[in-house]
Amino acid sequence: MSRKSRAKPPSPFRYFNSSPEVIRLVVLMYVRFPLSLRNVEDLLFERGIDVCHETVRLWWNRFGPLFARDIRRQRVDRMRGFRHWKWHLDEMYIKLNGEMVYLWRAVDHEGEVLESYVTRTRDKKAALTFMKKALKRHGSPDAIITDGLRSYGAAMDALGNRAKQKIGRWSNNLIEGSHLPVRRRERAMLRFRRMKTLQKFASVHANVHNHFFLERHLVDRQTYKKRRSAALAAWQSLAS
Repeated sequence: MSRKSRAKPPSPFRYFNSSPEVIRLVVLMYVRFPLSLRNVEDLLFERGIDVCHETVRLWWNRFGPLFARDIRRQRVDRMRGFRHWKWHLDEMYIKLNGEMVYLWRAVDHEGEVLESYVTRTRDKKAALTFMKKALKRHGSPDAIITDGLRSYGAAMDALGNRAKQKIGRWSNNLIEGSHLPVRRRERAMLRFRRMKTLQKFASVHANVHNHFFLERHLVDRQTYKKRRSAALAAWQSLAS
């Protein structure tokens, strides 16, 4: 093995004066909680960290996708081949400068967001592109639960997995509830302006949400504290 192949990749923080810990904290606060850029700036200032709100914007744009990739890679490796895997698919509308666009989302039976994809339409072509992206990245589930939108059926016919589709009036409540964090973020950010920004933030937000989704309503306090500590420790090691 050559010396060049053994060399460590350069640190993504190498051009920044702030420590990686502060950068991770800033990205965590802005993406995980429904806070504006200036809210994050004020909260950090109370803790003795003087950071401009434009720096918060720069850091989440630069490091948010990087952290999200690390989280997603770990989850994909862990969930491939998982038995009795169910997906819930749904789309929600979001306004961009008065124009209606659609955010397609796939959530598994544990409530974790697998994929987010933004389109201007919700026809067969959009559904097919979204499902191909999700299947390529995560593998094939045992069942796919959708609402009655005919675009899903047409896309599944094209993919040859129509037998996996299940449609029920109340079967998709899980993903309907998972839209709420996105709505909270939309209000905190005073709505999105561009499709590119929405796509980036939806992807980053989904992976950060998954990382800290600890099922606190299903476990006792001590178990929750252990899981929370483990999630925070894993977050501090991202991109290290």
